[in-house]
Amino acid sequence: MPKLAIKVDIDTLRGYREGMPRMLDLFKKHSITASIFFSFGPDNSGKAIRRIFRKGFISKMLRTKAPSTYGLKTLLYGTVLPAPLIVPPAPKVFIRAIEEGHDCGVHSWDHVLVQDKLNELSKEEFRSLFEKAAHMYEKLSGVKPTSYAAPGWQVSSMSLEVQQELNLEYCSDARGHSPFIPIFEGKEYNVPQIPTTLPTMDEILGLSGIDDETLPSYWLNGMDKEWNVLTVHAEMEGMSKLNVFDKFLTMAKERNTEFFTLREYAKISKPVPCSIKTGTLTGRAGTLAVQEEI
Repeated sequence: MPKLAIKVDIDTLRGYREGMPRMLDLFKKHSITASIFFSFGPDNSGKAIRRIFRKGFISKMLRTKAPSTYGLKTLLYGTVLPAPLIVPPAPKVFIRAIEEGHDCGVHSWDHVLVQDKLNELSKEEFRSLFEKAAHMYEKLSGVKPTSYAAPGWQVSSMSLEVQQELNLEYCSDARGHSPFIPIFEGKEYNVPQIPTTLPTMDEILGLSGIDDETLPSYWLNGMDKEWNVLTVHAEMEGMSKLNVFDKFLTMAKERNTEFFTLREYAKISKPVPCSIKTGTLTGRAGTLAVQEEI
């Protein structure tokens, strides 16, 4: 039977408040436990306009119909409009995910800042941002977070050092093919990485032959690895594309797919050392962390 882990990234206030409850309902309907990573602090989505000169950014915004997908207010947060906090004003969604048994972790305190400026942050600044999110996580759940998923799959030696010093159980910072022990710039780190293996909806939707009808089959046909991981977003699969995601889960279950969490993958797999390099992927603007092929 194919194995699949669903990884959910929550990047925005709208995704958290509107998309995540719908996804939780969907997971309950399908009896699936997912790995969910929360952005806790300010929604600075409007500052993502800085990416406009990255190759592929404008075409991605057009393909995914960003204004209607994310909402006009979201696209103005942090610029024309103040950046609202995501989790603290409405913690019930986060608490519900915890209580329903999902594998929850930290995505960020400030998603846009870490995705766009990671290499400009000092180690102390990055650790402080993580600890802000971790403190909120612990305050609301009563336990400390033990996992992290990097915004935009961005990695640095400093972020990997902090993960190791905090003794996290696993992280999901890269794109790749199987669980691995990361080697970056010649140095090995001991926190296992569970990479995303399948393309995300925003990367492929609207490309030749890929639309709402064909996307579920495209994902299913791409589940050819031992440790398949699909990253979905509360802003897309939890809202305007919820029916597409529902169809995919239904079809996956019909093929006897066995669902896991990333934490379960980390426990049952045997990660081997593998290098992380900076690379590019079709449909994604800019660079990101990619696991090298063995």
